[in-house]
Amino acid sequence: MANWKCVKQCGACCHLDPAERPDLEEYLSPAELEQYLSMVGEGGWCINFDHTSRECRIYANRPRFCRVELQTFQEMYGIEPEELNEFAIDCCRQQIEAVYGDRSLEILRFDKAVGL
Repeated sequence: MANWKCVKQCGACCHLDPAERPDLEEYLSPAELEQYLSMVGEGGWCINFDHTSRECRIYANRPRFCRVELQTFQEMYGIEPEELNEFAIDCCRQQIEAVYGDRSLEILRFDKAVGL
């Protein structure tokens, strides 16, 4: 069985382009939406994403919407505990494929890390 985990130095989730996420208002509070939009930088990338190291500069203090945690996913998407693993894997795969491609090193690394 596959188990979700974050793959370091991927950063696909740091591509925040609002044009690719038209439903932001459905799951972010007005304050979170404002914060989200303030984090969008050049090319749709988060201003806190270090392109050289491919890591988040504020990882320990990142906003709630940047975290894959049960409570966050329950509140934002209505995900039940037994659905979290599969939902998180699907979300990550979609984002990685959209940013890097379905045959990218990032998707291969992710699939291997989660056991697909």
